Formats: sequence, structure tokens, C-alpha cells
Amino acid sequence: MKDKSKKVKEKAPKVHPDLAGFEMNIDSFGQITSTLNRDALNAFLDKEMPDDKKLNPKNDEGK
Repeated sequence: MKDKSKKVKEKAPKVHPDLAGFEMNIDSFGQITSTLNRDALNAFLDKEMPDDKKLNPKNDEGK
């Protein structure tokens, strides 16, 4: 019989243009390595993600 194993081609996921080439890996010691600087990633998240704390302030005066 012929070996009918299929080769799986990995597709790169669709990402925001600012994050093109961004990859994260976890090594055997559990340490996270990244191709993007942590400060640059945090700046991107601050710009793109809404801050729930600013949108929904709690009213503590009623207690």
C-alpha cells in the first residue's frame, strides 16, 4: 500500500499590520521569548484595546 499521509502546510495567521512578524515561543524552561519588544507590544495594546476601567467607573459613593 502507498503511504497516504498528507503534508500539512502551516499558514501564517492574519495579524494587524503593526504586528507583522511577531512571534512568541515558550522554551523548555517555561521562559517566554518574543520577536517584539515588550514595551512596543504594550504600546500597541494601549492604542488598540479599550480600557474597561475608564469606560465603566464604579460608583463607591453609594455604599
